[in-house]
Amino acid sequence: MTGRQGVSMGGRLRSLPLHLMLLPGVILVLIYSYFPMFGIVIAFQQYIPAKGIFDSDWVGLDNFRFVWELPGSRLVLRNTVWIAFMKIAAGMAVPIVISLLLNEVRKEFVKRGIQTLIYLPHFLSWIILGGILIDILSPSAGIVNQAIKSLGAEPVYFLGNNDVFPYVLVISDVWKEFGFNTIVFLAALTSINPALYEAAIVDGANRWKQTLHITLPGMMPIIVLTATLSLGNVLNAGFDQVFNLYSPQVYESGDIIDTLVYRIGLVDAQYGTATAVGLLKSVVSLLFISISYVLAYRYANYRIF
Repeated sequence: MTGRQGVSMGGRLRSLPLHLMLLPGVILVLIYSYFPMFGIVIAFQQYIPAKGIFDSDWVGLDNFRFVWELPGSRLVLRNTVWIAFMKIAAGMAVPIVISLLLNEVRKEFVKRGIQTLIYLPHFLSWIILGGILIDILSPSAGIVNQAIKSLGAEPVYFLGNNDVFPYVLVISDVWKEFGFNTIVFLAALTSINPALYEAAIVDGANRWKQTLHITLPGMMPIIVLTATLSLGNVLNAGFDQVFNLYSPQVYESGDIIDTLVYRIGLVDAQYGTATAVGLLKSVVSLLFISISYVLAYRYANYRIF
């Protein structure tokens, strides 16, 4: 064995424990993400659990046609895209503003305290937050409607009004996630050269002009990257949140693709139809994700490898 081969073999042996550490994660991904993909064939079958995948009758594209002809299918698609776009837009704008404001806080303990408070909702599940929101927004005893009634106005049924419910979803989603998303933009702020601010101060630039001409341009690459990568979530309006907050009264404005799949597949036991909807959503999401990576590569110099 030559010296170069010995060094190469030694390097492989040293990296072996690191590869073994990846093994549990790889196994979990295979079990829960790749092996279940075999069940996609159910989308083209009249699937009956008693017969199984191999003995169920093949129906071709009939499940897809059935879904498209459902009376509320186009409404569900519209709700999904509209709610998802609002969440993406608000989920970008609010963390950017908060990160800029936190960047102006000079006392470190105050800054860290605020960060901790706004991070906390991210670590709570939508089951917990859903119960909190139901109590807060209750038309009879909720604190929000109590305040509205104290001002002489009529209480608002936030979770039962089709005109209000989508915006409740967006605001509550932003409240839950904006603190965690702020981390990305705060990290981008640390990469800006402090000498630029010093030069701006010498030139007489105030804080607003420094933000406009130094801070925002310095954050622009990560803003563009985050915006383009978020395109993959256009059809993900948040099943956990919607499922815990919606009711039949707001199906018109709050029913999304994931909740429709849940009702068709698990409630009505139409497994083939539900799989067809899920497959169609996955294909469209894959298309958007591919487009987002192309845009991120072109405009933000983002590379996977």
